[in-house]
Formats: sequence, structure tokens, C-alpha cells
Amino acid sequence: MSGSPLLEGQFTLGVEEEFQIVDAQSHELRSYISKIMDDGKTVLRERVRAEMHQSVVEVGTGVCKNIGEVRSELTEMRLELDKLARKGGMNIVAAGTHPFSDWKNQEITPGDRYQVIVQDMQDIARGNLIFGLHVHVGIKDRETAIALANQVRYFLPHLLALSTSSPFWLGRATGQQSTRTLIFKRFPRTGIPPTFESYSQFTEFVNLLVKTNCIDNGKKIWWDVRVHHIFDTVEVRICDMPTNLEQEIAIVSLIQALMAKLYLLLRRNMSWRHYMSPLVEENKWRASRYGIRGKLIDFGQQQERPYAELLDEMISFVSEASDMLGTTHEVERVRRILQEGTSAERQLEIYKNSNNDTRAVVKWLIEETMRGVSSPPATARTG
Repeated sequence: MSGSPLLEGQFTLGVEEEFQIVDAQSHELRSYISKIMDDGKTVLRERVRAEMHQSVVEVGTGVCKNIGEVRSELTEMRLELDKLARKGGMNIVAAGTHPFSDWKNQEITPGDRYQVIVQDMQDIARGNLIFGLHVHVGIKDRETAIALANQVRYFLPHLLALSTSSPFWLGRATGQQSTRTLIFKRFPRTGIPPTFESYSQFTEFVNLLVKTNCIDNGKKIWWDVRVHHIFDTVEVRICDMPTNLEQEIAIVSLIQALMAKLYLLLRRNMSWRHYMSPLVEENKWRASRYGIRGKLIDFGQQQERPYAELLDEMISFVSEASDMLGTTHEVERVRRILQEGTSAERQLEIYKNSNNDTRAVVKWLIEETMRGVSSPPATARTG
């Protein structure tokens, strides 16, 4: 960071990624997490975790002080996961859904946590074969965290559009840029959250759910953004898992700068206007359906506007914060997603050009997941 007293010691980052484990020959999802867990204890240690399905591997960074540290850890984890997978004839894939594998053929990971979820939700849980990106932004004060979580809700559809990477489900092009979004919607306590007047009101809400046996802890609140029940973070959970590492780093940088800008406004007794969750959900639908090529609603102007215009405004809006954080270059990089296309758009292009061959899509995903990752991590920016 630049040493700004307003930002000093806050806006650290923690990034959680969910990868697919696919057979290198058939390109089908494979239950291989136990082997990766065993082999990964040496190099990845506590950063690698199992998920509900055995064909999913989750990794998470430590607490990163800046985007340079994020880049270094994300690069290292993709390299190590790729090595571990290849040892068993597997590959890793970064995308929100697998183009053709059937959830009914996937094994559930042993363990009380997952068995309880499956027992409770049955096929809703078994069919939740999706892969996302979760970004934790460090906020020390809990009241501030609630205020920022309230305000960032408005921008969540804008972030989803950039990350869309799940246009297929069970071998079909669904017509959605983010099929993952609609699948996850079947879970309870998901979507755009309500606003809370204070942290105490939020804790009262959580405690009531625990008391009435709806949940056993705050981890089972799966909103698109949440104040974490343990860590001093606000966790943005709306994104599909980006395929390309550089696009992922740009999105993470934008999330950090957005939270920091909202904090700067708060310190000046200003805030972004709250909009009802159903209104924000309208934009979320548009983002999941059309991605970056559609129009989102500008609720201040009460009109539709092209996504590209809104992205330009968002980059300009966060520029003060990105300058303080030393991430202007990384935040500006999101403009290139408009030029290069999102993962969802690229997948659909491969599908069309290969005469609707979903295996060709997986082949491209395998290659794109590791594109630019084979070289040593770039020198961390100190900002």
C-alpha cells in the first residue's frame, strides 16, 4: 500500500478458488481429491481443502498484504495443483461448471459436514456441482464491515458479468453466461442479501437461525456477499471461477479497490445509496444471462445502460482507492476482458467452431487454466 493512514493495515486479501479435477484423456470429472490432499500436504499444506464433491479441489491463499502477494500465491497454487493432478493422469480446470459431466456420477466426499448437508438438502446438494471464486477483503471494525457489505451489494452483478465462465450444463449450452448462478440459487440463504442497520442486528438474525435449528453456524449463510462469521473480512462470493489467471487477478483487484473506495466515502460521511435486494437481483439476472455484452440498469438514472459504459464508470469511481493501493494497472486490466472475452464467451466460441464438441471446450479450458502460469510468479508489488 501507499501508506495512506486511511487504508493502512486494512484491505488485506484472501482468495479461495474451486477447481475441477478432470481426466486428461476423457476430460470427464474424476473423484481424485483424496490423492491430491495426501500428496499436497507437503507443498500446499493447509491451503488445499476438500469440497462436497470428490471431483472438486479448493485452495485458499493466506492473508495477503497486497495484490502482488495474491499473484504469487495464486500462481504457485495453480502450478502445484497442476503437478499433483498430472501425477495421476488428471488436469485441473478453472470454470464455473463442467461442460458435460453429470453430477449424478460424482461421489460425495466423506465427512460429517458434507453428509449433513446432503441429508438435509438431498438432490439440491448432490446437484450443486459448481465452482466459484471467493474474495475476502480485510475490514477491522465490524460496524464498518456491515456498512460496506450493504453498499457493495449494488456492484455485485457488475463483478459477476466479468467472471462468467459457466455457459454449459450436462452437455448443453444453456443460453446463460453463468449457469452456476442459477444452480446455486436453489440453495437456501443465497443471492443478494438484505441490508442490516448494524452489526448487532446482523448477529441477532444469525443467532435466531441458529436457535431455531435453521443453521448451526454463520458459515451456512451463502449470500453473494457476507460479513464473515469468524474472520475480520467482508467476503464477496458472487463470481464464477475465472479460467484465465490474469483476468482473475484483475477482478480481485477491482473488488479490493471497490471496498476501499466505499470505505473512503464512509470516512467522509458519504455512502453509496442502498437499493432493495429485488432490484439488484434484476441486474444479477441480466449479468448471468448476457454477461458483459448486455445492459444493466442504472438505478440512479432509472434506465438501461450498456455494460461497457458502467464498467468505465466503475473503474473511474475506484481510481482514488486503486491509486492508494498501488493497483491502478491491475484494475485497468479488467477493460481487456471486454476485448478478450470472458471465459463463457470463449467457451461458446470453441463450441461453435468445433461443431458443438464439449470435449473440445474442456481441452481449451485445460490449456487456458494454465496459460501464463508456467513462468515464475512476478515480483510482488509493494504498492
